[in-house]
Amino acid sequence: MIAQTTQVIYLISTAFFILSLKWMSHPHTARRGVFAGIAAMGAAIAGTLLHPGIESFTWIMVAFVLGSIIGVPLSWVPLTAVPQRTALSHAFGGLAAGLVGIAEYFLWYQEGELSSFRVGALVAEVILGFVTFTGSLMAAGKLQEILPARPIIYRNQNLLNLSLFAIAIVVGIILIASPEKWYLFPIMVGLSLLFGVLLILPIGGADMPTVISLLNSYAGLSAVAMGFVLENKLLITAGALDGSSGLILSIIMCRAMNRSFTNVLFGAFGQVQAKGAVAEQRAVKSATAEDGAQILEAANLVVIVPGYGMAVAQAQHRVHDLYEQLTKRGIDVRFAIHPVAGRMPGHMNVLLAEAEIPYEKLVEMDSINPDFPQVDVALVIGANDVVNPAARHDKASPIYGMPILDVDRAKTVLAIKRSMNPGFAGIENELYYSDNTLMLFGDAKNVVGDLVKHLSGEASMH
Repeated sequence: MIAQTTQVIYLISTAFFILSLKWMSHPHTARRGVFAGIAAMGAAIAGTLLHPGIESFTWIMVAFVLGSIIGVPLSWVPLTAVPQRTALSHAFGGLAAGLVGIAEYFLWYQEGELSSFRVGALVAEVILGFVTFTGSLMAAGKLQEILPARPIIYRNQNLLNLSLFAIAIVVGIILIASPEKWYLFPIMVGLSLLFGVLLILPIGGADMPTVISLLNSYAGLSAVAMGFVLENKLLITAGALDGSSGLILSIIMCRAMNRSFTNVLFGAFGQVQAKGAVAEQRAVKSATAEDGAQILEAANLVVIVPGYGMAVAQAQHRVHDLYEQLTKRGIDVRFAIHPVAGRMPGHMNVLLAEAEIPYEKLVEMDSINPDFPQVDVALVIGANDVVNPAARHDKASPIYGMPILDVDRAKTVLAIKRSMNPGFAGIENELYYSDNTLMLFGDAKNVVGDLVKHLSGEASMH
């Protein structure tokens, strides 16, 4: 009876996981999707605790307390740190899968119940789990800038990395053929851990969102393998959902950058490039916040392009104040959203929603690009590579072919940036040297705040 109850709970949990993904695909139902996901996980845990094989809850409670001590503080991170927090979550998931695989292998080894099928599932679970663990830790380190964000490359790197992975696979195949060779299991674990580290070293910070999504897919596949090992249908279905959604998201992000998986994983994208002729021959034109406010005030259509610089400066609430000042004057204000702006998919959408910008004012790249020739002012706030015209014509550029927001086609461009340092791709941005571009140098929050003061008349009062 208890076993049947557990299976019913697992079925309900699976349904809620599916509904969670569906509801989170739209902002109006996203909150419902979050609660559905929480309910699904809660039901899954409750169903597992009913398992008749549990003899004591002591260690389960210890794990629950330790997990809460780690997990609760991780929920307090700012939105700018969500990508690295997500990477840490993937690392914990991969570690859990790998440790379960180790425990199951040696338990069945002692009991003499190892079969080729079981070992095959364990090999997949352990390799994917530990690659996800160390790979996600490296990704989190790069995003948090504990590790260098630029690609770390050395001679024959890809050959070495792929050789390590191939050896781990060969060791796994030998284990499947001869499950009793337990001494090969730790070797496979060590190779997987090392491969996860070396896989991420040559990948730059610009590609970390795609890498995190791909690692999420690995974690899901590891959970699927764990489900086969433990004969748990919920793990199989939930892992499949996780793995497929992570893969689909990675594909979408690669298409948005006109990049392939191999280029992301092995292309060492983001190395600092030598300054081009554009930067050497032409100087930028800068303006004051007062100049910018006057230009904005005279516009009929303004398009604001948010980027990671806005997120870092936590300028979204100032942007809302600017939106209010402009709309009060009858100016049409829209927000142009690039699919990979920021450090995670939907990063800009979340920040602007937090600042209570009307969601219908957020326009996707394909829809807003035809309108740029009619835009009076394009205000770029901390965006860089996603507005670089070099992507359209410079075949030598690492971002050539990447779909961009056609900001340079607006009548006037105001670009807010701390300095002329290159973005994640490590290259100069041609937009900043265009005749129709004015640079507003400084912290995005402060600069947008100054624009608001001049528009509201507060600046003249001081």
